[in-house]
Amino acid sequence: MYTELLANIAILVLSGFVGFAVISKVPNTLHTPLMSGTNAIHGIVVLGALVVLGKVDNPPWGLQVILFVALVFGTINVVGGFVVTDRMLGMFKSRPVARADAPSADSVDKTGEK
Repeated sequence: MYTELLANIAILVLSGFVGFAVISKVPNTLHTPLMSGTNAIHGIVVLGALVVLGKVDNPPWGLQVILFVALVFGTINVVGGFVVTDRMLGMFKSRPVARADAPSADSVDKTGEK
């Protein structure tokens, strides 16, 4: 049991290093679109935690804590991904152009000139 746990922890640590190495090589201009897409993929973590929680009968306390943390972090990543994507797409919206309306009565003085 402990050898399997140790192997899983080693895989987790190594995947963290590989992920950091890959993301650090992405240019700044592509970083925001890439991260907004990958954060939305974290919905799989939420779904996986819900499936495991539903399949296990009377899960031990430690497993419940791990599943709760996975649900919370996965949900934060999903919501954050959609917020970042919304802000990014907002940068490409055209802003309304202010029209020059007819001069108001306050802008005309008593002589009739502006």
